[in-house]
Amino acid sequence: MMRPPGARTFLSAATLVAFVILVTSALFAAEPAAKSQWVYYNAVGDLVYKPLPTGDRIMNFSSAGYMGGGVALPTVPVRETVHPMPGDATSSIQAAISRVSQMPIAGGFRGAVSLEPGTYECKGTLTINTNGVVLRGSGPETIIKMAGSPHVCVSAYASLSTKETSRRVHIIDPYVPSGATSFRVDDVSFLRFGDSVRISHPVTRNWIHFMGMDGLVRDGQKETWVSESSELYTDRRIAGIEGNRVQLNIPLTDSLDARYLKPSSATVAKSANSGGISQVGIENLRIVSPPQEVDITQRHHQAVRMNGVTDGWLRNLTIDDTVNSISLGSTATRITVEDITFHHTVATKGAAKPMDLSASGAQVLFNRCSGNGDNIFYFVTGPRVTGPIVLLNCTFRGNGHIQPHARWATGLLIDNCQVPESGIDFMNRGEMGSGHGWTIGWAVAWNCTAKSYIIQQPPGCANWAIGCKGDRILSGMPFGHEPKLPEGIYDSPGTPVQPSSLYLAQLRERLGPQAVRNIGY
Repeated sequence: MMRPPGARTFLSAATLVAFVILVTSALFAAEPAAKSQWVYYNAVGDLVYKPLPTGDRIMNFSSAGYMGGGVALPTVPVRETVHPMPGDATSSIQAAISRVSQMPIAGGFRGAVSLEPGTYECKGTLTINTNGVVLRGSGPETIIKMAGSPHVCVSAYASLSTKETSRRVHIIDPYVPSGATSFRVDDVSFLRFGDSVRISHPVTRNWIHFMGMDGLVRDGQKETWVSESSELYTDRRIAGIEGNRVQLNIPLTDSLDARYLKPSSATVAKSANSGGISQVGIENLRIVSPPQEVDITQRHHQAVRMNGVTDGWLRNLTIDDTVNSISLGSTATRITVEDITFHHTVATKGAAKPMDLSASGAQVLFNRCSGNGDNIFYFVTGPRVTGPIVLLNCTFRGNGHIQPHARWATGLLIDNCQVPESGIDFMNRGEMGSGHGWTIGWAVAWNCTAKSYIIQQPPGCANWAIGCKGDRILSGMPFGHEPKLPEGIYDSPGTPVQPSSLYLAQLRERLGPQAVRNIGY
């Protein structure tokens, strides 16, 4: 029987089930055949991790994302609706956000402000600074058109601070490897299961010298990589105590080597947060800026800034021509950024490049993001970042890079990402900027495709490229430094490995198959 033109075809339940089985079988059949030596399935399907001689290993990244990973993003009931209007809509939308912000919390949320389809001209920043508030459009047909002086389109911001609430105890292990979930301390008498703790890594002259970062000079001026006598902080919870051994809920992203922390040592103290907000979302919008042919020293329109937020999300956003588009600050934790698409019609000017995605917090998942643009960083990390941070199934086209940016981040996974015209770089940026130096340690590129890779090995650390396709580049520090820096670890170059996604395999093993389905896989 002929089907009339334009008629819709409906599948029976049996046909739909058969189709799902066929697609699922095809996906399993397409599972890569190669095996990594660093993470692989054993005979019963459990993940096995090969350690370095020092005990360091690829960490479990599966706590990245909203609510610690594997939790579906919520659909929050609408409490206020805004319709398109002539002129500047900033105050009207902000008034609706403010009204919802005064509502009582029910089920963890106050409610959503819904923007109906249409164009909303905004000359100022829309601000969310209260728990449980969502700004939602109706899809790409809801357009926020940025106008007026350069500004951030939407800011979810609170002044979150973490304070130590007990005396510090000393970690007494001479070496705690990256990826570890426990260590010994000299006193556990006041520590309890479930306590929030802050682990402090002192920045000593010994450590800076060991990292080779005490000789940065540009234009005759000495540069500072990470300030001596400062500290690197990692926030975790206690998952158990056995004798004087403290177990953590999330692995450490960096190693702790007592030889280079003298005359100090790594310490642990109970901690508490104050001033932050949670359960905040921005979704289903298109944000449009006028094309900005500027350099990064000039003021510019930005899309979203999020800081002081725990358990938040950005999803289904289309972003046109903003500069330094999405910035997650150092106190943005357990955040999912999902299905974001960037379009750039002009390139920024100058050697210093802006970014589309920036992460300085912890437990952050970027899922299925895409974009195009030239003279840009598609993704960067900020300074002193102790992840985990994950880019999963992201694709970027044009002359740009995925490149951690400055002053020592750890715990990054680039998983099944595509940068076919440009590069993925885990590198020493040396005297670039004001002394960016070593940007990343303990980072993994897993089953990625890129035009090129700069995967370098910091002192006492490792970076990995596993199952990745693209050219390997050897280089020294920028500005012609020799010799070439040691390469990181390449495993199965040009041939993808099992599991096809490291993050999803780790998530499934930790929380079960439903956790993978919850995030759309």
